[in-house]
Amino acid sequence: MAYCILNIALDTPLTSCFDYRWPCAPGDEPRVGQLALVSFGRREVVGLIVAIKHDTEVPADKLKDALAVRSQLAPLSPQWIALAAFAADYYQRPLGEVALPGLPKNLRVLTTVALDRALKKLAKSAPAHDHTPLDMPVLNDAQQQAADAIGGAQGFTPILLYGVTGSGKTEVYLQACAQVLAREEGGQILILVPEINLTPQLEGNIRARFPGVMLATLHSSLSEGERMLHWLAAHQGQARIILGTRLAILASLPNLKLIVIDEEHDPSYKQQEGLRYSARDLAVWRARQLKIPIVLGSATPSLESWHHAGSGRYRKLELRERAVKDAVLPRVKLLDMERDKPVDGITSYLMAALRQRLERGEQSLLFLNRRGYAPVICCESCGWISNCTRCTSFMVLHKPEHRLRCHHCSLELRIPRHCPTCGNVDLQPLGRGTQRVEEGLQQVFPDARILRIDADSTRLKGSAQAAFDTVHRGEVDILIGTQMVAKGHDFKKLTLVGILNPDTALFSQDYRASERLFAQLMQVAGRAGRAARTEGGSVSEVLIQTRYASHPLYTAVVNHDYDRFATDLLDERRQAALPPYLYQALLRAEAPELETAIGFLESARDALVFDGITLNDPIPMTMTRVHNVDRAQLLVESPSRPALQAFLKEWLALLRAMKSRVKWSLEVDPLDI
Repeated sequence: MAYCILNIALDTPLTSCFDYRWPCAPGDEPRVGQLALVSFGRREVVGLIVAIKHDTEVPADKLKDALAVRSQLAPLSPQWIALAAFAADYYQRPLGEVALPGLPKNLRVLTTVALDRALKKLAKSAPAHDHTPLDMPVLNDAQQQAADAIGGAQGFTPILLYGVTGSGKTEVYLQACAQVLAREEGGQILILVPEINLTPQLEGNIRARFPGVMLATLHSSLSEGERMLHWLAAHQGQARIILGTRLAILASLPNLKLIVIDEEHDPSYKQQEGLRYSARDLAVWRARQLKIPIVLGSATPSLESWHHAGSGRYRKLELRERAVKDAVLPRVKLLDMERDKPVDGITSYLMAALRQRLERGEQSLLFLNRRGYAPVICCESCGWISNCTRCTSFMVLHKPEHRLRCHHCSLELRIPRHCPTCGNVDLQPLGRGTQRVEEGLQQVFPDARILRIDADSTRLKGSAQAAFDTVHRGEVDILIGTQMVAKGHDFKKLTLVGILNPDTALFSQDYRASERLFAQLMQVAGRAGRAARTEGGSVSEVLIQTRYASHPLYTAVVNHDYDRFATDLLDERRQAALPPYLYQALLRAEAPELETAIGFLESARDALVFDGITLNDPIPMTMTRVHNVDRAQLLVESPSRPALQAFLKEWLALLRAMKSRVKWSLEVDPLDI
């Protein structure tokens, strides 16, 4: 019996791949990219074949046989394996820890029952490759030029589509997709959105436009069976359009011809646990690898993309006007809370504006990026406050549930009947969350239809989409929401946006805070005035309550002037030597005691000296303690990306050799420091 050696990547922290023996006749060897079932220690696991050899350095008495090869599944392409290898190399993780979690869980189980069932189901489905679009609206000149530029682009062409909110970027995407589908036989298109709740609206638009094309969706809200089915449809080339969140960037797409990243600035594209990859950055690499166009769309592009467009690396296309005729950008007004003192969190001017919209039958949105009833409760007698016992954070009051809840470790407690310190029964809520704003408005406007949309009100599957459908049907007068409502939604009757308490971000120690606040304000402001103004209708307004009305950031928001804001911020970043003019990595350490974590980071700092690399002193993280674990961080910086990567490879080898009980992780290009 002839044997070959399968080199297999497994989902383990070990950096090497593993050799297994497989009996095969000449010409009947397994193929690179297939999945194989192997024994690893005392377990049986599924791995990815990354190479096939005829010899191995593993001693014969230690060489194990592979148990099975999943031959019914078409191999993953060399391009997909190269994508996983690049991500593993760049983000300093083993190949198996990138490649295997990128596959549906049902592909990684020990049996093939789910795989066989899904393949049989897909084989029965009729091929849907009629790419004829329906109901193509006429674009304005700027939209048409952008759609033609994207649809006609050849080779690797990174395009920044910079369009104001409501400028019709989605329609540009769809008409460019129509051109690509018509030109590329069997071609596939990948469209990424930052959040799950943005997929239903866009999915509906795509299905209505291309009813003859199979659409696959990939996001974490799908059941494992659904995700497997959609992933296989993409992997086999049956799905021509793939819509998903960041995890979709690792989908197997054998005939990918165009990538679209909507709201490319959104931090949700950066994974914040496990493999901390940026889906946007991997998408750009994948487009370069496949020599295809990629579109990065946003009304408030990330400074990195804006910098690339300014330097000529990206082509910039602009949509300066709203797509709907007679629809104009809303008027932004700052409400100085030092002059107009708020009552129950709302100034008299904003309250009057809400009343006016109710009388006109128009919709209003109040944006407050703080869920719960109040951030904390306190005792005015002794100063006790509701701290979390496991984290350096407060327990948030959730009044409808009669609970105190920590938003970091999920600890829940009943609201105390009296102060635990002095026994005072008069405990007071401090500050306001969306629940408290909702309660106050219901008292002022008892007949108004008020709806709150946040992570608490949309916990059940499908509840978020049902809530948004209610708003779209016009069955809501006042919508109260967090960042869930800030982007991507087209509310036709919405003419007023009130923004409560945005000032806290102005004083954050995170240098990205102002960039994020500006993007958030512009995005939520863009929900107003998206339809054409009717005769007698209200002028669309955005009212921002602030105590710092003279702050330059608010001036830029009032003038809808992202260009100047981004240019000034880039100048500040260059002078301060911050990204995108500097490259960073962040080493985090967790331990039961802060001193242990700091000690490990100090040893890591002293482990290697490297030219062109700056290792800052270890410091506690802003949220130092979470779930009874103390956390600290060490920031590594370099003006050269290749130098940083070379340093990290050597450094990580030394860190892995250090004997410590500290749990540590490395993040390349961190967004939260």
